[in-house]
Amino acid sequence: MTKSYSLDLRRRVARFVEAGHSCHAAARHFDVSVAFVVRLMAAYRDTGSLAPKPEGGWRYSKLDPHREFLIRRVTETTDITMPQLAAELAALGTAVTPASISHWFIRQGYSFKKNTAGQRTRALRRAPGPRSLAHEAPAAHAPRAAPARLSR
Repeated sequence: MTKSYSLDLRRRVARFVEAGHSCHAAARHFDVSVAFVVRLMAAYRDTGSLAPKPEGGWRYSKLDPHREFLIRRVTETTDITMPQLAAELAALGTAVTPASISHWFIRQGYSFKKNTAGQRTRALRRAPGPRSLAHEAPAAHAPRAAPARLSR
């Protein structure tokens, strides 16, 4: 991860440019990029500060205001899909992708578990063959596995 230039270097660059030198000359003299000097001087003229901008921090998610709605919908309808949730949010006026909803649930500490019987919730990915006989579907009289559920 990158690190901000020191405040000392920022002050020296600003004094050099204010002394009448160009941004290109300052970049060559202090061995920094021209873009850094240009952005530094623009920020200095706008704010009067040479301090670097804060890095990282909390990111706002547009799904945060819909937290109760999302959790309620998933607990009410255990087999709801992310595209269905995205469509319902779009009807409420919030356009999001299904992947962003999934990422939001993961960031909130929720995960989608397999059903209670521990079985796969979808078909096998390989083509049928002689080894697939052991993986046949359960008999019609066997109890059905519970649907996937949301857990924390």
